[in-house]
Amino acid sequence: MKSNIERIQELKNNGYTLSFETVFNLAFENYKKIAVYAGLLLLVLCVVFGIAASIILAFSVGIENFQELTKPENLDTKKFSDEFLAYYLVGSTLFSCLISPLLAGFIKMAHCAQIDEEFHVSNVFEYYRFSYFKELFLANLIVTIISLGISSVLNLTGFVMLGFFGSLTISLLSILSVPLIIFSDFKAFEAVNTSFSLVSKQPLVLLGLFLVSYLFSIVGFFFFIFGILFTLPLLFSMYYAIYSSIIGFK
Repeated sequence: MKSNIERIQELKNNGYTLSFETVFNLAFENYKKIAVYAGLLLLVLCVVFGIAASIILAFSVGIENFQELTKPENLDTKKFSDEFLAYYLVGSTLFSCLISPLLAGFIKMAHCAQIDEEFHVSNVFEYYRFSYFKELFLANLIVTIISLGISSVLNLTGFVMLGFFGSLTISLLSILSVPLIIFSDFKAFEAVNTSFSLVSKQPLVLLGLFLVSYLFSIVGFFFFIFGILFTLPLLFSMYYAIYSSIIGFK
């Protein structure tokens, strides 16, 4: 039997076939198993993060200034200073890196559901262990830097949409980074590089799968604002289904 590393190397060299219908059905069946549990957990996390962010901002700039900042007329990005935008960019990047283990935890939840293994709230925070956290943090940082770099260069052409599509392309190419770290024990650089290589073998099918997943998630917002928290777990199931369909488990 081939090792997981040999299997992945073979896929990188020879490519693979991927059925849109098969992967989507796997993801959707998995989603039905985790939708309610994951949705409720997302709701709790949003409330906690929202309260924490409000308290930090209120004490950082003062309650009166905070109330002033939240007025609609002051939320126009054109009024923001370059210094503020720089702080925002660094802050949002750092926040994204810090919560990357949560995405890993929800993907692990999808795996547990698929193999009929009991999962708990603790599973979602499992990858905050340092051995995983540093790799997930670094992988997210690498992808963010590449994405920002490419989109910034493309934006210099004057066509903002080019920057958007550049960023979207990097996001698509990196979709296997997190699963490779948590399921195959890859290091950050190796995970990002391998993800880029594997996704580039079937980019259109994978793009279609994620577009459908994102559209499905957005539908939850239109039906009921908090509904998106219960449609969003399809994305976690999709990450799992794609990894399972391309690489698989021993």
